Amino acid sequence: MNAPLPDIAPEPLAAATLPPLTVLIAAPRGFCAGVDRAIEIVERALERYGAPVYVRHEIVHNRYVVDGLKAKGAVFVEELDEVPEGVPVVFSAHGVPKSVPEEAERRQMIYVDATCPLVSKVHRQAERQVEAGRHILFIGHKGHPEVIGTFGQVPDGQMTLVETVEDVATLPFDPGDTLSYLTQTTLSVDDTAQIIAALEARFPQIVAPKAEDICYATSNRQAAVKDIAPQADLVLVIGAPNSSNSLRLVEVAERSGTPARLIQRGSEIDSAWLDGVETLGLTAGASAPEELVREVIARLGQWRTVSEQKVLTTVENMVFKLPRQLVE
Repeated sequence: MNAPLPDIAPEPLAAATLPPLTVLIAAPRGFCAGVDRAIEIVERALERYGAPVYVRHEIVHNRYVVDGLKAKGAVFVEELDEVPEGVPVVFSAHGVPKSVPEEAERRQMIYVDATCPLVSKVHRQAERQVEAGRHILFIGHKGHPEVIGTFGQVPDGQMTLVETVEDVATLPFDPGDTLSYLTQTTLSVDDTAQIIAALEARFPQIVAPKAEDICYATSNRQAAVKDIAPQADLVLVIGAPNSSNSLRLVEVAERSGTPARLIQRGSEIDSAWLDGVETLGLTAGASAPEELVREVIARLGQWRTVSEQKVLTTVENMVFKLPRQLVE
């Protein structure tokens, strides 16, 4: 799918003279069903329509993945007005405001929506809550594409962002107001639980979603890190700095009392990080491919003899269907 990974040759004496390194590899890790689906959508669109295929926003938050798709003919832009007439466009997995497909329809564009189905579920819930006359308190991170997309599902003024427990106390609503809450799908499970508890304490009548909005992959990857972090001297998380779910994995490890670092590639690892480290935890955010896990293991092998141990906390078998126009 991507450009080949660089060869990483071990340094001859280093691995032999230093103590071995046990690497606890979290499972599950890496790609989730929504990311798999989004990448396949771009690849199939390229096969069906030919290059170039434009993609509004990074299809997923991972530079390695994006660069691999660019090499195949994908062109990434931030807004539809950057897309020329007559070429297809794909909407990213994070979801888009309603105004985006409306504009694509107006311009008679060929477009494919790669929004993760679990994000689409939140969009539908937002519409239903507004139809029921409830104001939505949306738990999420300001400026994240998923938050922008969800806010764009309802009329202005029908949704208020809540980022922290402290925000709850300053919300301009009364206990008797008709309210509901929804959440971004890639949040910290623990932080979100605290915010929800604060909302329910202040607004006892607030309506909860029928099912938890934080996606299975986010929850599972955080649970896996909670398992390996206490056993490790250091945790490495492979992911992009703009990847919400990857940043949350770093936080989860640190809250377990273990230092953690976010890296995008194996080349970012400094050998000094391994000083005093006998056991290292390794995981990857939901947008990071398994190739990068292997790259990191190879990098570690430059300095230490690596013993890999997979730590399985749950098995994932979720699969999402592709859009009809790409399978007919």
